[in-house]
Amino acid sequence: MLYAFMLLTPYGTRVWLPIVVVMAILVGVFVWLGWWPAVVGVLVVCLALLSFFRDPWRRLPGDLPPGAMLSPADGTVSAVLEVDHHPAIANNGPAKIIRIFLSVLNVHINRSPCDGEVVALRHTAGKFLNAQTEESAVVNESNLITMRIMHGDLSDVTETIGVRQVAGMIARAIVCPLRIGDRLKRGQKFGMIKFGSTTELILPRPADVTVHVKKGDKVKGGLTMIATLKPCRS
Repeated sequence: MLYAFMLLTPYGTRVWLPIVVVMAILVGVFVWLGWWPAVVGVLVVCLALLSFFRDPWRRLPGDLPPGAMLSPADGTVSAVLEVDHHPAIANNGPAKIIRIFLSVLNVHINRSPCDGEVVALRHTAGKFLNAQTEESAVVNESNLITMRIMHGDLSDVTETIGVRQVAGMIARAIVCPLRIGDRLKRGQKFGMIKFGSTTELILPRPADVTVHVKKGDKVKGGLTMIATLKPCRS
């Protein structure tokens, strides 16, 4: 049981810790009363709730090509699209967006797609529509993280990418403890969206992006290489 608790994300402590305490009290009372069916029922319900906050250990892939982008979340690719302008891109330039839908059954931890430095954070209030609808990605509450990345050993050549956390109908709590200036490593955990939602990866220079997934594909945060961004030399 202790090992299981060690696999729960600290981003959800305020939710799962009370669940653990209540579960322990109820199980103790029901065991004392000899109500074994109630003990089983409490354990099943509580473990189901705790599963929303699971944080499985993962070994990040090695030998990735230059410009490799790992999935920022577990889930199903719900869209791959291009836009003419996006605030995460320098000079509000064009972008390739890979959108991932997280169901209530998915791990809800967000991970950095690559090495980078946080240069901007923008929280936008909005609605809480069903995350499976296309409209939700536009109008729902969201948090946009803009990161500066370097291209290999070209320390003077940088550009920005974005990761956007979007709340859903059930998921109304976006957790992101990042601050401007924080440096992230590829696959590093940086927050979560509780209970189900959408996460977007936003990349510059759409013509130089090779997408390795399509709509309907299943991906895992920090494990699946979903795109490659051709290094920019100037």
